[in-house]
Order: sequence, then structure tokens, then C-alpha cells
Amino acid sequence: MNDKDARILIVDDDPFILDYLVKLSNEFGYQSITSDNPVKVLELLKSHRFGAVLTDIKMPGISGIELLNKIHDIAPDTPVILMTAYAELEIAIEALHKGAFDFVCKPFRSEYLINCIKKALRHYKTLQIEKHYKSMLENTVKAKTEELAATLIEMKNLNKEIIQRLATVAEFRDTDSATHFSRISLYANKIAEAMDFDSGYVETITLASKLHDIGKIAIPDNILLKTDSLTSEEWEIMKTHTILGGNILSGSSHQALQIASSIALHHHEKWDGSGYPFGLKGTDIPLEGRLIILCDQYDAIRSRRPYKKSFSHEETFRILTKGDGRTDPGHFDPDVLDAFIKVSQVFDDIFEAYQD
Repeated sequence: MNDKDARILIVDDDPFILDYLVKLSNEFGYQSITSDNPVKVLELLKSHRFGAVLTDIKMPGISGIELLNKIHDIAPDTPVILMTAYAELEIAIEALHKGAFDFVCKPFRSEYLINCIKKALRHYKTLQIEKHYKSMLENTVKAKTEELAATLIEMKNLNKEIIQRLATVAEFRDTDSATHFSRISLYANKIAEAMDFDSGYVETITLASKLHDIGKIAIPDNILLKTDSLTSEEWEIMKTHTILGGNILSGSSHQALQIASSIALHHHEKWDGSGYPFGLKGTDIPLEGRLIILCDQYDAIRSRRPYKKSFSHEETFRILTKGDGRTDPGHFDPDVLDAFIKVSQVFDDIFEAYQD
């Protein structure tokens, strides 16, 4: 990300807040431009490029929703973070539905605000990379049958968008961090590459794996959001997220969603037959399920939970390859486990790099 991409537009009619936010953003290495005038804000967006806009939800002469719409009209890719008082939460939630990236409540904690800004800038950077990639792809295929190429690109992008939007739904419902879904996707990519699958399958499983826990959106809150251990009855309900996820994604004619459905249904099946929901064994388990269970298990062991500590990469590697009484290497397809061993250091890099 270059300096222009990391520049922040800060909007508030309180000079003390503006001064504080400028100092805070400078402390973390971000350039910032400020304004207390909504009209000037729109002119700045027309003449400058910003990686994020941080604005008070109430500005003189314009509502937060109106300002959000005007910002998106001028700079649709720029994430907008709203600063709001608790009394304005309903407006902030409405703004999220209208396309706001996030909101923070006043008085806000500086570390939470900086984290929001970091995520917004990362989101903006990703959009720019994707736009650049699409531009390169379009130039490459231009010499070929343009109508067919455009149709294929549109369908591919539609599949990606559908899966990404479904993954976002799962992120909002799951108690795991949002980056868990990204990590699983990247782990799957590295395992598939290490197993020498063709590029099409690698791309598909990388995308489809983001939906492995989509079934959890149908699990009741009192179970899904419970912070201590589940009872045996609650655990049986939790395990149904596999069947629910498979059903949610079933029936598609598109390969990515077909594989996503299979992953959702089978990612807790174990090579030795001790998994769920069907207790399948060995190669009766679809390949994508055999691959994702190892990725998911690695991330679960590494991640801290209210009921367990976080394990180091070295400890996790030992548990997966040697066992610890609960996890056993016999749970995993030997070929998938061998591939993991080859690229295990990359797993550690991914886990450390993708944290909320």
C-alpha cells in the first residue's frame, strides 16, 4: 500500500476530537486530512484518494446516512467508519446495512479505533489489488473471443461474490474471529498445492473452504455463543452444523458451491471412521473433507478459546503428527498429513499474519 492508499479523511465538527484523531493516526504512521464541513468533505473526495474515511455520524446540515450515500457516490471503494454515541446505535446499524464498513462508539478506545482503521485500509487495499487483477485479466483475454471471455469472467466473479457474501454471513454469526475463515482458506491452498492438484482445483478449494462452517448460522445462539463447555445434548446439536451446512449449499450446478457443500458436510469426518456426521472412513470421505479437517484442526489447536489456551506452532505440529490422546494422526488422510508436514512452516506464517 502506497502513501496515498494509507491516507485517512477524518470528519468531525469538534476541533478537540479532530486534533486527537490526527495525533493518534500520526502515531501509527497514517497520513490524515481533516474537515468539519460536509461540503468540503465531498470536494476532498473528488480531488484526493483516501484509504478510509472516519466520520462522525451527525454533521451539521446532513444526516449520517445521507453523508454515507454521498461518499459512496464519489468514492464507492473507500471504507467508511462511523463514530457514534450510544444513543445513535440504531442509526449506525442502519448505516451498516447501507454499506458502512464499521462503527465505533464514543468515547472510544484508541486501540479499537486503530484496529478498525487497519481493517478498513486492508479492505481497501484488497479491493485495489482485485481491481488491478481484473484489469490485467481482461487485457490478456481481449485478443480472444471477447463476448465469451466476458461471460466467463462474469460467472466466475459471481461465484466468488456469492461465496464471499455467504462467508461474511458465517463470520457475523460465529464466535471465532473473522480471520479464522481466511486462514482456513489459505491453509487449504497450501495443502492442495503441496499435493500437486491442478490450478483449477486449488483455486476452487481455496474459495470453497471459506464456507466450511456455514451451517453454524442455523445453530441457536445459546449453544453457538456459549463460552463454557457444552453439555452432551448441546454438543449433539452443535454437530448438526455439518448437515445444515451441506443442505444450505446443496443442489448447485456450480463446481465451487458443490465442493463447498461437500466441505461443509464432511469436514469433521476422520480417516479412522471416528468422525461425524456419518462416521465415514478412509477414501469414503470426499477428498475436500479430508483436506479441510486437518486445516480446521490446526487452527483450532492454535487458537485461544475461553475454555482452552493457545498452543504454539511446534506444539500443534507435534499433536497433529504424534497425537495427544484426543487428536491422533490416524484421524487424517496420510497423504494430506504428509503434505501438511512439507508446508507446516507456512501454516505458522499464515496464522501469525492473519489475526484480528
